[in-house]
Amino acid sequence: MPKVGIRDVARLACVSTGTVSRVLNDHPSVTDELRARVRGIIEELDYLPDPSARSMRSKVSRLIGIVIPDLTNPFFSELVQSAEQAAADHGYNIIVMTSFDDASKEADRIGQLTSRKVDGIILVPSNDFHTIKPPKGLPIIVVDRLMPRYSGIAADHRNGVRLGVEHLLKLGHRRIGFISGPKDSVPANDRLKGYLGAMEQIKGEGQTDGPSLIAEAGFDYESGRVAGNYLLARARNERPTAIFASSDQQAIGCMRAAHDLGIPVPAALSIMGFDGIPLSNMTTPRLTTVKQPIQRIAAVAVAILLNKQPVPDLDQPILLACEISDGETTSAPQPD
Repeated sequence: MPKVGIRDVARLACVSTGTVSRVLNDHPSVTDELRARVRGIIEELDYLPDPSARSMRSKVSRLIGIVIPDLTNPFFSELVQSAEQAAADHGYNIIVMTSFDDASKEADRIGQLTSRKVDGIILVPSNDFHTIKPPKGLPIIVVDRLMPRYSGIAADHRNGVRLGVEHLLKLGHRRIGFISGPKDSVPANDRLKGYLGAMEQIKGEGQTDGPSLIAEAGFDYESGRVAGNYLLARARNERPTAIFASSDQQAIGCMRAAHDLGIPVPAALSIMGFDGIPLSNMTTPRLTTVKQPIQRIAAVAVAILLNKQPVPDLDQPILLACEISDGETTSAPQPD
């Protein structure tokens, strides 16, 4: 069968080829009725535009690059998937690259994406504080790990943790342990500040001093297990009755530590995580967590790159609210 072209679509839709092009490019001048009619013909004919020809004509590649530190981290995987869906809704595709949390590799990935003529880049920066040198004219939006002097969007980590700790306080917990993230992580530091701020509410009640119940760890499962062992390896009247972990993976590792020590969750220990990754719904018992609005973060980042939403002012990032996802790992504390 001969290849279907844009003229075939225009002829059957009774419009010009320019109108078809505007529909394909989501031009705001096209009415919803006309857009639906042309899209119907496109689907009927199974018409596939030539991306290289469209790029040459419009000087737009319809490609968005996304650079993340680690593809194995479930949070970043969901971010990529959400960004891909958001981009597809606007007729764009995603190119994913991994920096392995290394600034030099990150710079290389940005250079590669620039050579691919992407229309913009979503960047989760590496943790070693540095300066991004974006190519002139190429928009970059920083996500999750916010940086000074760059436009960015992230979950409100600090208030998200505060929300979780306040949930535990309302249940009656006072000895609340905290598994923090790496010291060189911006989100981890924000989450730690959220914990310390929330714990100020019980200052002076004669409870164990907050900082003594803090364990620093990586965001992964094994680090959470080790940190959980550290916090729980003390007398019953001194160990925390609840532990808030800075990631769901940490929290799941902490659940394993409690299991190995014979401490039932939540009967003798409440555990909360942070992120709201799909894995949090697969644990037994099901993990209570503070859910980041990952899909919303990705959608807003894509919208900003495509000029469908204003670019946030420098040093005034967009912070999106988190919410508690109720599970089965928190309850009122037992008496000592």
